Formats: sequence, C-alpha cells, structure tokens
Amino acid sequence: MPTFIRFQSIDPNRRGTFPGVFALVNGLVQDGRLPPEDAAWVRRANDRANRAYVDPSTVVTSCYDPVANPGARSWFRASAAELLLLAGEYLDLLERHGVGWVELRTSTPGRLVYEDDVQVVAVPHAYPDDWPFA
Repeated sequence: MPTFIRFQSIDPNRRGTFPGVFALVNGLVQDGRLPPEDAAWVRRANDRANRAYVDPSTVVTSCYDPVANPGARSWFRASAAELLLLAGEYLDLLERHGVGWVELRTSTPGRLVYEDDVQVVAVPHAYPDDWPFA
C-alpha cells in the first residue's frame, strides 16, 4: 500500500485550515516577511517546481473547491524522492524563519480527487459518513 506525506502548519490559519509547505512559504513572501535573498530563492524554486510538476488545479479545476471537495489537501507520494527533496528546501526556509510545521504520513489520505506520479489531492474522511465500521 502506498504511503503519502504532507508537510503542514502546526497552527490553523484564519480560516481554520492547516496550510501546506508551499502555501506557508508563499505566505511569507506575500506578507513581505522574507529578506530579499530568500524571496528571490522562493521565486526561483517556485519556477523550477512549476516547470517540473503539474498543478493539480490545472487538470481537475474543482479539486480544491470547498463545496465539491471540502477540506481537500495535497499529499506527496513517499516514492517522489525529487519532489520531497525540493520540499525539504522549503522546510529549511520555514525553520530559519521560525514557522512551525509538522510531517503527516498515511496510507489513507481520503477520497482521491486527483493523482499523478508524485502527488495526490484528497478530501479527508468525515465522521460518521466515512466511518469504516458498522
């Protein structure tokens, strides 16, 4: 059974969600909280990631739709070594700037609404609808 990994904030944002690693880093840039050299690194790293990996919302436009797919979140496949290395660089930046994050691992991320070779987008199981026992 495949394993999926997610790096996310330890604290919820204003909407009560837990942003993933890329959203956390891009939020630092948008808030002007990074020195110029780090902001420039993020632009280069984002460009590299955009060239190398598919944005799921460009394939399944509703994958993050809050009505159709409430709480959908992205997960890395544990087998996606290069993407995990890239994410590690973003995590290092978060560490340097004191942003707390946690690593989650699961073999059951929820109802899959998008998947490719390196990532999935899944809607978490909701109790009691998805409770597996009678």
